[in-house]
Amino acid sequence: MEVKLSPASTLAAGSTWSLTDVRNITHNRLLLHLFFWAIYVVFFGLLYGSYIDDYYNAYMVELVELPFKMGLVYFNMYYLMPRYLLQKRYLEFFVYLLLLMGAIGALMQFVLLPFLIHPLFCPTTCTDDNLTFYRFIKNIVNINYVVAITAAIPLLKNWYNHQQAAQNLTQDKLEAELKVLKAQIHPHFLFNTLNSLYSLTLKKSDNAPEVVLKLSSLMDYMLYDANAAMVPLEKELAYIQNYISLERIRYGDRVDVRFTENGSMAGKQIAPMMLLPFVENAFKHGVSTETENAWVRIDVKVTDEQLVLLVENCKCGDRASNNTRDMASGIGLKNLQRRLELLYEDRYELEIEDEPDSYAARLVLDLAND
Repeated sequence: MEVKLSPASTLAAGSTWSLTDVRNITHNRLLLHLFFWAIYVVFFGLLYGSYIDDYYNAYMVELVELPFKMGLVYFNMYYLMPRYLLQKRYLEFFVYLLLLMGAIGALMQFVLLPFLIHPLFCPTTCTDDNLTFYRFIKNIVNINYVVAITAAIPLLKNWYNHQQAAQNLTQDKLEAELKVLKAQIHPHFLFNTLNSLYSLTLKKSDNAPEVVLKLSSLMDYMLYDANAAMVPLEKELAYIQNYISLERIRYGDRVDVRFTENGSMAGKQIAPMMLLPFVENAFKHGVSTETENAWVRIDVKVTDEQLVLLVENCKCGDRASNNTRDMASGIGLKNLQRRLELLYEDRYELEIEDEPDSYAARLVLDLAND
């Protein structure tokens, strides 16, 4: 079967080959170097030719001097710089470079100029002034241009590689720290939930199967969804509601739990396991003594760019009050603050209110960039 390409397809195919060719050229070091030296000769030939009003003479001089300049440049780039400059042996580098430039300058000034360049290309313009010390210094300065230009390229490349390596190292350290902080949450949560399940099984409660089912759903979220950098806000809130359901089963009528949501959650993203510690600590540190008339209030408000979480709990008894104070100064809050600093730097507000009879935490997250 014969397949014919339409003009549009042919154009697209041609464009693909062109992009491939350009990419291959940019990765070919030899072609890049040849291109650089061609640009160098053209530029300085035009510059010197316009100055002496003789472009032929200028280009011939540049072409004759080019091999010596190339030798100096590559010796500097691949020997002097790696061996001395990048090893911070600055004095040795500059001494050797100046000696080498002086030798090349002397060769060009006292050999090439009187015996090759002037006899062949510009015999009428050869004067005694061309062989003076002043002219020698001027040639050294001219050589310095190409050395400086070519030295700047690997130095910039080396600086860029170091910057990239430093950024990658910083990013790896941040990711490792986040994993450690997140890992501290999972065992803590599982310990509390399994304790609740154990208590229900001892009582032979009919709620034990429901607890196992909800725990399975929570485990699925922690093992799979929570490994992502960001998760849908709807999933995070559904996870919290499952957790609240477990606590309601555990405490029954002894704790009054109210959870409210306002605003549209669709399309919003949040770092996983960011909100749960506030809710978990409200139960653990506020009502874990199972005192009657205990209460927990959880309010979530979402706007176009912000999420506001308000979690309040009573201080039911001395033990609960002490637990709340421990939470305010302990690992839980430090873990939360560190995760917030890493994930929401300059994009969050955290307020803690520690009253005699209640404890409240208010978190404001900027969701605009998520």
